[in-house]
Amino acid sequence: MIKEYDYFFKLVIVGNAGVGKSSLLRRYSDDKFTDSYLSTIGVEFRFKTLEFDGHKVKLQIWDTAGQEKFRTITNAYYKGADGIIMVYDISSTESFEDIDKFWINQVESYAEKNVELLLLGNKSDVEDKDVTTQKAQDYAASNRMAHMEVSAKTADQVSKAFISMVKTMIAKKDSQRQKGQGPQRSQQIPGQKIGQQKNYNKKEKDKCC
Repeated sequence: MIKEYDYFFKLVIVGNAGVGKSSLLRRYSDDKFTDSYLSTIGVEFRFKTLEFDGHKVKLQIWDTAGQEKFRTITNAYYKGADGIIMVYDISSTESFEDIDKFWINQVESYAEKNVELLLLGNKSDVEDKDVTTQKAQDYAASNRMAHMEVSAKTADQVSKAFISMVKTMIAKKDSQRQKGQGPQRSQQIPGQKIGQQKNYNKKEKDKCC
């Protein structure tokens, strides 16, 4: 039987409401962007398959709600994650500060030990930057995270950001296998076709990202 994939990874995207988490996922999975924004209620996910370094990789990418009232729902989805992408809005100091005030603590409390982390500044296309690149890089370095700036609107660096996570996770998985720890694959939810999106709750209209 031909293997469906060589690697399977679970990615979770977190961050405040309105920073563009859903837009990033939509851009990466479908190469689409819309200015009309529907706020995620609860969680949703998509599958994405890609070829990397001669291997077929399957990603299960979870988009989580940023609103405070849904954060307890989000907590359950950290479990089994191979990588977590923490997103802030480059034009919003508050969204960046909340990474440190809230999101990093959630990761430490609920995610697997030594999970791969990426700090992602979205909306790099805007002219007014409230969060400087240097400030974000310094924070990422002090918290064992990689850092990148992207734009879901223009697609700039979006694919590269996800690929960087894939590269890191593959290296970690290979290292675990060589040490005899086994593949330690994440749990996959059956029955979901690649490219399809599953909503666990409805959407409600919110501000545009």
